[in-house]
Amino acid sequence: MKATMMLPQFLLALCYIVSFSYAAPVPTSSNNTAVFRVGNTGGNASSMHQYGLMFEDINHSGDGGLYAELIMNRAFQAINYSSATLKPWHSPSFSTLTLQNTSSLSSALPISLNVATDSSINGTVSIANPGYYGIDVRPQDYQGSFYVRGSYKGDFTVSLVSYLTRDADATASTFATTTVTANSTTDQWTQYNYTLSPTAVAPTTNNSLQIEFDGAAATDGSLNFNLISLFPPTYSNSTNGMRVDLMEAWAGLKPSFFRAPGGNNVEGLGPAEYSPRWKWNETIGPLTERPGHLSAWGYVLTDGMGLNEYFQLAADLNMTMVLDVFAGHYLDGSSISNDSLAPYIQETLNEIEYLTADSANSTLGKLRASHGYPDPWPLKYVEIGNEDNLSNGSESYISYRYEAYHKALSAAYPNITLIASTQYVPVPDGEISDYHIYDTPDGLVDLYNYFDHNSTNTSTLIGELAAVDYNSPAGANVDAPTIPNPFWQGSVAEAVFLIGAERNSEHVFGAAYAPSLANRNSEQWRTNLIYFDANNDNDVLSTSYHMISLFSNTRMTTTRPATTSVQSGPLYWVAGENEGTSARIAKFAVYNSTSAPGQPTPYEYGIVPVHMSFDGLAQGARANLTVLTAPSWNAFNEVGEPNVVQSMVTTLTADLGGVFSFELPDLSVALLETLMGNATVRGQQRPQQQQQQQQQQQRKLVMESEDGVLFAT
Repeated sequence: MKATMMLPQFLLALCYIVSFSYAAPVPTSSNNTAVFRVGNTGGNASSMHQYGLMFEDINHSGDGGLYAELIMNRAFQAINYSSATLKPWHSPSFSTLTLQNTSSLSSALPISLNVATDSSINGTVSIANPGYYGIDVRPQDYQGSFYVRGSYKGDFTVSLVSYLTRDADATASTFATTTVTANSTTDQWTQYNYTLSPTAVAPTTNNSLQIEFDGAAATDGSLNFNLISLFPPTYSNSTNGMRVDLMEAWAGLKPSFFRAPGGNNVEGLGPAEYSPRWKWNETIGPLTERPGHLSAWGYVLTDGMGLNEYFQLAADLNMTMVLDVFAGHYLDGSSISNDSLAPYIQETLNEIEYLTADSANSTLGKLRASHGYPDPWPLKYVEIGNEDNLSNGSESYISYRYEAYHKALSAAYPNITLIASTQYVPVPDGEISDYHIYDTPDGLVDLYNYFDHNSTNTSTLIGELAAVDYNSPAGANVDAPTIPNPFWQGSVAEAVFLIGAERNSEHVFGAAYAPSLANRNSEQWRTNLIYFDANNDNDVLSTSYHMISLFSNTRMTTTRPATTSVQSGPLYWVAGENEGTSARIAKFAVYNSTSAPGQPTPYEYGIVPVHMSFDGLAQGARANLTVLTAPSWNAFNEVGEPNVVQSMVTTLTADLGGVFSFELPDLSVALLETLMGNATVRGQQRPQQQQQQQQQQQRKLVMESEDGVLFAT
């Protein structure tokens, strides 16, 4: 934790802790108490997809991250032969390693690793790979395979080893090893499978996969290897699956939708051969049929995490899939002409058919079934492009690209809801446009009312959201932010913006923080929701993760109208009900209450007193109040340090009139949720007396509020 606690913050925290020791009584006087009374009828139905995930392979978040494959450069995939690389492969036996394209494993994987045997030490030839910046070794079964071509009758010894600890003979410390008996020939490739079962946790992740063989038994003087793979146990034990710890971290957010393959990888850097974009038909089927491609973020993707894997991931976490498709525009600013667009639209139609068609009636549906997915995937939402307002894309998107895609897709699949990738193009009633916002904390707070005046029958997907820089008169520097990680003030500002979205949930499809994952050894973007490395115990859940988890795990199904004594700022709020659980819910964020604009005097120590009641609930009703704070405005989470986000849960009991009384400190995020079995007005033995007392209580609260005025919201 980089931030330090100063004296005023310590006093604030002390006052805050004391205030939560007991259910706070109604204050006798205050000229800035926030008074709320929430109705139990009216309001608007909330979206079913309020919080979700956006994924693109940036920061090695897929390969080397969520996709559980442990071996980097497993199949020597490259843009072309001249750009292929051996890294990080090496030979502990100092054998000669070269790349060849003369004997292809497949048309998709033409390059292989040739291992010469004539210069080996003591006849043993070895190759090794350190993984994506390390390999996590612990007691569990690792499943692997590799392909070999060349004349060889003998054994392969496959091991997980460390080269940090050597004994007197300079041999590596071995954590697991197995023997694979081989009978390979020069005229075809042979696949070998193996299992490694370590019995202890390695002290570090500086470990390698090592394959050894007897050079004398390779009669042609060398062997060729390709698609050398190693997987730890995966989430839901899926073949070619996902990393368990990162999937569990995602699951902790209770996400409702999954937008993929999101971001710049949808578009690609340009139309030239050197920079291919993501193509769905090159990410399906056996791994031997996936050529991979150069990502928009500077590294080659294996595309082992492909189209079906995206949909399986969404199913595993019970998320609705939002499929992003190429829309004829590249990051270099070039767009496909209107006359040449038809084949690209057909490519998208084929993709949707592959995903959704019955295997008995469709060639593409039958192809999907042959890949191990006999049932059609559910698909309700398709986004046309990605950020087509950027890279000189607006003109062509507005003038012809969006319309051409929309016309073809809506005609072929009228039950799929289409999403425009920018709000610059008008969309038909019932459809959605995508809005991406990266800003400073103050900038996000200024957008609290952004969705208040949407009078149309369309919705907005907040496809990407984050506070990416400290407050500055110049605004956020998205390309070169100064912050190391998401920080608490930024997370509170994001909460303010999200509360504004929840207040208008009938017009907001949902929101996703972006990017969602980052390998700390390969960051192309500074602010990320979750950080990780090769060590599964080193995952860091950012301050924004904890804020989103609080809001996402407790959902309203409808907002409710309310009267209040204060306008927005420094306290921001939304209230409603979960009709499935009958819980009444309110969410809050306090931003800059120490110098609140419009207040006659600043709040003492920045603490905001709140009185909240719900129609239908009486004295004695109970609710849980969860409050998130941090020791300083710039606190952030980092590996090896305690979580800076402090969570306090207090059970409150409603006073006279069904009023819950509590206080919220500056830069806090809070959630109030009523409990089952609450006392209601109807349940009181003396309803007339209760009603009179309730009216007296409300009159008292109005008198205590600023200027004695209640604002309807």
